[in-house]
Amino acid sequence: MFSEAGWAFYSLSGFLVGALVGMTGVGGGSLMTPILILLFGFYPTTAVGTDLLFATVTKSVGTTVHRAKGTIDWRIVGLLASGSIPSALAALLVLAWVGTPSPAISHVITTVLGVALLFTAVAVLFRTSIADWAHRSGRKISPRRAAIGTVVLGLILGAAVTLSSVGAGAIGVTALVILYPALPTSRIVGTDIAHAVPLTLVSGLGHLLLGSVNLTMLGALLLGSIPGVIIGSFTLARTNDRVIRIVLAIVLLIVTVRLLLPSIVG
Repeated sequence: MFSEAGWAFYSLSGFLVGALVGMTGVGGGSLMTPILILLFGFYPTTAVGTDLLFATVTKSVGTTVHRAKGTIDWRIVGLLASGSIPSALAALLVLAWVGTPSPAISHVITTVLGVALLFTAVAVLFRTSIADWAHRSGRKISPRRAAIGTVVLGLILGAAVTLSSVGAGAIGVTALVILYPALPTSRIVGTDIAHAVPLTLVSGLGHLLLGSVNLTMLGALLLGSIPGVIIGSFTLARTNDRVIRIVLAIVLLIVTVRLLLPSIVG
């Protein structure tokens, strides 16, 4: 059991991450998982597993909002899930076969997490420019190629999210912008959030069965994150989005170096 101070620290972390998610739209995994590993010293598998179920709850709230607004393309969600769910299950089978916790799995998770954070930082920094380019270029991707690309994207995201809890946010949105340049940004974001729910649920439940979820910590994080997301969403209109994204990208790059440096030096 955690002490009252422990609960306060975890809830505060959840609040801060929730507020940033509300202001930037970036998935909490890119922020929460590194915090749990680097700041609180949790084992990588526990941090990832707990954060996946954390994401399931927060993304479910976001999906409800986007469904009410009609900003979800369920066909694309289905295509993504047809690739991501089998990929997630395959990654879980590998984790079960190797056995967790283990030094080998920890090394793999921190490496995948570092690489995913690097791509997330780039996506956060240049997503607006990429979206503008996609809309201006007038590119036309055939429905068949777009569908195949979406399934392949799902395959990549399924493994990445299961091993690191990162990728379903900024990376997924940026890739969808390229695959569907004619689709409104709000619909792409809503579709990405809706797809994250079944993916994080399957991956999170798999980690729960493997014993790599801390339910007490999960409750403390959610206690802070839910009001954080609400406050962050209302604060969005009063903040400079470009400045926030630059600062967030710099933070993610610093975390990436912190995670990958031991492997590179070693």
